[in-house]
Amino acid sequence: MKRNFVLTIVMILAVVITACGQATPEAAPETGTRDFKIGMANFSQCCPYFIGMNNAVIAEAKSYPGITIISTDANGDAAKFQSDIEDLIAQGIDGIIISGAWLEEAPAALDALAAEGIPTVLVDRQFGKGSSEAYTSYIGPDNFTIGVQDGQYIADRLGGEGVVVQLRGGPADNSIGLNRSNGVLSVLDTNAGITVVTAPDFGGWSADGGIALMEDMLATNPQVDAVFCENDSMCLGAQTAIADAGRSDEMFLVGVDGETAALEAIINGTNYAATGLNNSDQIGRAAFNRLMAILAGAVPEKDTYLPSPLITEDNVMQYYHPEGTF
Repeated sequence: MKRNFVLTIVMILAVVITACGQATPEAAPETGTRDFKIGMANFSQCCPYFIGMNNAVIAEAKSYPGITIISTDANGDAAKFQSDIEDLIAQGIDGIIISGAWLEEAPAALDALAAEGIPTVLVDRQFGKGSSEAYTSYIGPDNFTIGVQDGQYIADRLGGEGVVVQLRGGPADNSIGLNRSNGVLSVLDTNAGITVVTAPDFGGWSADGGIALMEDMLATNPQVDAVFCENDSMCLGAQTAIADAGRSDEMFLVGVDGETAALEAIINGTNYAATGLNNSDQIGRAAFNRLMAILAGAVPEKDTYLPSPLITEDNVMQYYHPEGTF
């Protein structure tokens, strides 16, 4: 297998220590220098979140001399995603990071990687069904818990009474969106005075989608007290639609991800009130370091759920890093 970067033993050991924590090496790393080639397989680069994930991996790799990252984009096409991974295998990658976007499973792709003994780190989404045991490690959020804390914030701020509009990313079986929304509803449904009105269509996780959904909801709902969106991009779009309708003072918005633009909206005292941290920059960098530790011989946790605190005006400056990739 042709190798494409040089990594000293000192660097390898540093990665093991910082990326795997309590994990122990299976065997002593090689001495001298090595070259590696890393795949970054993206199901989609449609949105700032997924673009930020990809860019974070590339940016973190620059800390190590000579690393080659081969990044792909399947444009939301499952067949192309499979083909991209087969092509990466053919190019002799040593390890791979997979950003599955809204894809729920990819058993053939992961089975092919496992058959070649290629370590696989999943980010953001845990594949299910036939894919569940084929990956090496996962790093990402606990989406239900994020939803619960968003829901509690909304309920508390409304004092248990009001109308909440819910905007979903889609498609209908999207486990990330479902977990976030189910977490929110697990709280709001216990408040008899709160009515949840769900947009009938999906926003595709984009700002444009959020605008379109919110315009429709404003037209059909004379009272809206709060808006929950399954991600920040849709909420930023919804905020624009609300402002264009002259109704910003009537309601507040709560999202998920911690996108820089959303944090700036919170900092600036707009009606964007809160978001749950699920920063793709953080996840992408953590995944790269996890993969490098695995290649150095470390045994990682199977599943690592990163902390996802609620971000409001009280703590937003702790999480605002405009120099990041997301």
